[in-house]
Amino acid sequence: MAQGMTIPGLKELAEFSKRAAQAAGQLGAVRAEDVDLATTPREKITEINGRTLYRIDVGSPSRVETPILVLYAMVGNWQILDLQPDRSFLKSLAEAGSTVYVVDWGHPTPADRYDDFSDLVDIYIDHFVEAIRARHAIDKINLLGICQGGVLSLCYTALHADKIRNLVTCVTPVDFHADRCEAKLERGFMNVWTRNLEAGDIDLLIDTIGNVPGGVGGVLFSMMTPFRSLAKYNLTLMKAGQDRDKLMNFLRMEKWLADRPDHPGAAARQWLQDLYQDNKLFKGTFEIGGRPVDLGAITMPVLNFYTETDHIIPAPASKAMGQVIGAGDYTEVPITGGHIGVFVSRGQAKFSDRILGWLETR
Repeated sequence: MAQGMTIPGLKELAEFSKRAAQAAGQLGAVRAEDVDLATTPREKITEINGRTLYRIDVGSPSRVETPILVLYAMVGNWQILDLQPDRSFLKSLAEAGSTVYVVDWGHPTPADRYDDFSDLVDIYIDHFVEAIRARHAIDKINLLGICQGGVLSLCYTALHADKIRNLVTCVTPVDFHADRCEAKLERGFMNVWTRNLEAGDIDLLIDTIGNVPGGVGGVLFSMMTPFRSLAKYNLTLMKAGQDRDKLMNFLRMEKWLADRPDHPGAAARQWLQDLYQDNKLFKGTFEIGGRPVDLGAITMPVLNFYTETDHIIPAPASKAMGQVIGAGDYTEVPITGGHIGVFVSRGQAKFSDRILGWLETR
């Protein structure tokens, strides 16, 4: 071979080996206790049947007098909202000037298989709302719901409107059939999959195993982005492994994903059949404890965030809220990011300040 010539691909192979060694070295230096979640100081306020109410304690002065209760989805751990100090939605919301409470839905036991939306809304959420009202000696609180937690917030507010001053929802589905259109980004994999289940499949699943295992949801979410899922533990991990901060962020996300709680069976049956399949919330025929959930009863100010790049909750499913709620003061805001990304990005301060600015005037 002539002097100065190289074998094709040898340089790329050397670079790949170097990057792989760097990632392996970084990964090998990480201890299990280093991958910590939810490190923002918090105070346990009350607990009921394994569900816990925490107050986020950062010591910042209050900019909005009325405290805010944050409800996250039951299909994921609330700790995603406090992933790490520089990517914590709850911390930034508290630092922006709000007294912040958050619900930890815990990990349902086999005894919880019969918990339905009535238990979630009229027992657990109402217990936490009452605790906050009593603690601050107030009649009404602010409520912020995210994804499935947003649906629970809508249901609670519709049935207990006298206890809610302002409602904020983020990436929250209302019309579960709104994805039926030609635009590719508005197709919801979860919507399509659930609607095409055979009659009786959901009943068979829940009657057989009780609570729906968290791993079932994990598999479904992975199927929404198959190539990204396939590349996660090679290309993505190698890229993250070149920098310790990026690697720790990657590992914290993976720890959160691995701790996906089971879903109470009775509530899952309603979630899949009444909402995803039959679209009863949007139609106004959804019932909780024998009472119709009338979204028209939501007349207090509402702030609704959605994202056009959400592959879990298509934007039209969330934007449909404005068609059915009774609020004259309704604000609909598009935000940048994916379904989870908006809560774990470095732009938390701006997002939280936007929420607090809206609440401050109300």
